[in-house]
Amino acid sequence: MKKIIYCIVFQLMVLSSFAQDNTGLKLWYNHPASGWNEALPIGNGRLGAMVFGNPAREQLQLNEETVWSGGPGNNTNPAIRKVLPEVTRLIFEGKYLDAEQLAMEKVLSADNGMMYQPVGNLWISFPEQPDTAGYYRDLNIEDAVASVKYEVNGVHYTRQVFSSFADNVIIVRLTADQPGKISCSIGMDCQLRSKITIDGDDPVINLSGITDDHEGVLGQVRFHALVKPVCEGGKVAVSGQQIVIDQANVATIYISVATNFKNYRDISINAFAKADSILQKALAVDYGTALKNHIYDYQKYFNRVRLDLGTTVAAQKPTDERLSKFKEENDPQLVSLFFQFGRYLLISSSQPGGQPANLQGIWNDRVTPPWDSKYTTNINAEMNYWPAENTNLPEMQQPFLKMVEELSQSGRETAREIYGARGWVLHHNTDIWRITGPVDHACSGLWPTGGAWVCQHLWEHYLYTGDRHFLKKAYPEMKSAAQFFLDILQKEPEHGWLVVSPSISPEHSFMKGATVCAGATMDNQLLFDLFSNTMHAAAILGEDKAFSDTLRITRAKLAPMQIGQYSQLQEWMKDWDNPEDHHRHISHLYGLFPSNEISPYRTPELFDAAKNSLLNRGDESTGWSMGWKVNLWARLLDGNHAFKLITDQLTPAIRPDGKVKGGTFFNLFDAHPPFQIDGNFGCAAGIAEMLMQSYDGFIYILPALPDKWKSGEVKGLKARGGFQVDIIWKDGKLEKLTVCSELGGNCRVRVPEPLKAVDGAALKKAKGENSNPFYVVNQVEKPLVSPKARLKRPKLKETYLYDFQTEAGRTYSFVSR
Repeated sequence: MKKIIYCIVFQLMVLSSFAQDNTGLKLWYNHPASGWNEALPIGNGRLGAMVFGNPAREQLQLNEETVWSGGPGNNTNPAIRKVLPEVTRLIFEGKYLDAEQLAMEKVLSADNGMMYQPVGNLWISFPEQPDTAGYYRDLNIEDAVASVKYEVNGVHYTRQVFSSFADNVIIVRLTADQPGKISCSIGMDCQLRSKITIDGDDPVINLSGITDDHEGVLGQVRFHALVKPVCEGGKVAVSGQQIVIDQANVATIYISVATNFKNYRDISINAFAKADSILQKALAVDYGTALKNHIYDYQKYFNRVRLDLGTTVAAQKPTDERLSKFKEENDPQLVSLFFQFGRYLLISSSQPGGQPANLQGIWNDRVTPPWDSKYTTNINAEMNYWPAENTNLPEMQQPFLKMVEELSQSGRETAREIYGARGWVLHHNTDIWRITGPVDHACSGLWPTGGAWVCQHLWEHYLYTGDRHFLKKAYPEMKSAAQFFLDILQKEPEHGWLVVSPSISPEHSFMKGATVCAGATMDNQLLFDLFSNTMHAAAILGEDKAFSDTLRITRAKLAPMQIGQYSQLQEWMKDWDNPEDHHRHISHLYGLFPSNEISPYRTPELFDAAKNSLLNRGDESTGWSMGWKVNLWARLLDGNHAFKLITDQLTPAIRPDGKVKGGTFFNLFDAHPPFQIDGNFGCAAGIAEMLMQSYDGFIYILPALPDKWKSGEVKGLKARGGFQVDIIWKDGKLEKLTVCSELGGNCRVRVPEPLKAVDGAALKKAKGENSNPFYVVNQVEKPLVSPKARLKRPKLKETYLYDFQTEAGRTYSFVSR
């Protein structure tokens, strides 16, 4: 533990000399938000709000992470079990349309999951005002505080709003530069079943409600939102269902929200008592201390990573203007801001002990949100956590890893009742109640491989942290997921390969009207990873040799990756790909990213085929898809193409003709459209992948640096094996590399320039396999290649591969020779 602390102390010393200009970490505007997609998000993981910033009537749209429709229960439908063998028979006979029709008619769950719902709105209405002057609003992501400033009749007004990490409430501070100028009324509304009461002499608004019934499931989540103003000077009174503040010097408004949710099986908490307890504790802390504690608790995560890609005059403009002109103007600092905004959103929507970030993080204003704002596990939920490890926020992934544990429990029922299998299963969607049955129609829901994908995060967390205690706890979940697939794999008739059937390549059809298939490439890749990772975990823990042998034998029988007639990586077991297909999902490229099965050095044929598939798909798409493609082009070592995808993503979602397309809203929320937070997280992870990768047996420094980023500096990125990496480059060339080792062991780096050690470390040319156990790479079988394929061996730029031994807690520095 002491050795890890040494690395942290070193990082703090470095960051003190790398203070970024504060304005570089602000989203700011010279007008109020005209709609929800211009409002600014604040959150402490559990409690979120969108701040609109209207001078005359402030709106805070409120969310709490456990306000979901329905109540405890799974959506398993045992009747599905009877139809699955017939669907598979039809698939194996090539009767795909018949298989599709049967699946669409019969593969139906008890419900399709519940909805994440809003608490309501807090309104702060001010006396009728003449025109304001000097309007300004911002979200400072360096301290997680939103501000509004303006002038009326010579009086300067300021609002500060934050969702306190320290005190677990939202705090609004209203001030003016003259005494007695704060007069307003405070009220609430709610679209759910609710009522509003105000307690007597020391008024507190109490909004109490219950969530909606949905698809036959009664709404059972009860919530209370308590609002308490505290004033310096002036008077406080009650008028109807509002609290009125008259001529105060300062007003501080505290908002506490709680529900009866205890866990996905238990909703026995007293919601009012919890909300009131949180409120009373927060009221006991003076504002200055509350703000200081909030900033401290936030910055201990946020300040771990700094990124400087350079600054131009464009950075002086409001954020919405910068976004509108990003394609035409050189504005590298907007990329830095977007990267750090992604980290801000992850810290603000996913805190240890809470719920994972859902499809919209924690920010949703709709009673019936798009896709219910659930957890879509055929990519979107996983994408939310791509930046957790490499951008140095591993604690933020704890809610997701906890969800995997809970899914492994509820998924046992679904595996048993639908598939007659051991272990556990997850399909393409889940919710706060941890449902595991198929959701929606067969063309999206008949995909039983979600459990394999979420288990990948368990293994990756171990690779980054080296936490054996965590691995021992997670191993049963990995083993149980693997057991399910051992039971349901079937031998396909043409080659005798073991395949998952029925399944799909997520949300994509291989012919008009047909999605249901056997042996989709993504399924094969996911099982290869799951079996390999489970075998490695068992060996590390000294457990289950016989089980590992079974996995090894079964893994060898999985369908291999194949290269088709268009020199593409096939998406399906048969060569059905259409080179004119621009579908948003690129599921078969999971093997390139986030997996490590495809590499320019180990699998050049697959590397070229994956590139051809990505070229065929095209660039512009939905926002989250473009975020995925940033990562894919980074893995393809093409920084300029990755930057082109960043440019596409940093295109205003609302186009001049009023149409809304994939891109980014003016508050920097990703647009599917509508808003989906996964694109923010995916792009943040992709920017990190452009600067450093650690999946291929070594740490690759500046693997995909675009021409636009001539000089820059990044500090605090994390690599597998517990290495923390700082990089400085100038005129496109590596200038300095600093590595802090938390776990010790061999460090292998691939760099674009030859290095020499600053501190006399024993730097030597790397040979053979990397001895570091966190860098073991599983070699996939050679692909089957169509005789029509025309592959090109990738032309790789010259690099230098070095090894140096490290001790835990020590830092090593190198400069280019």
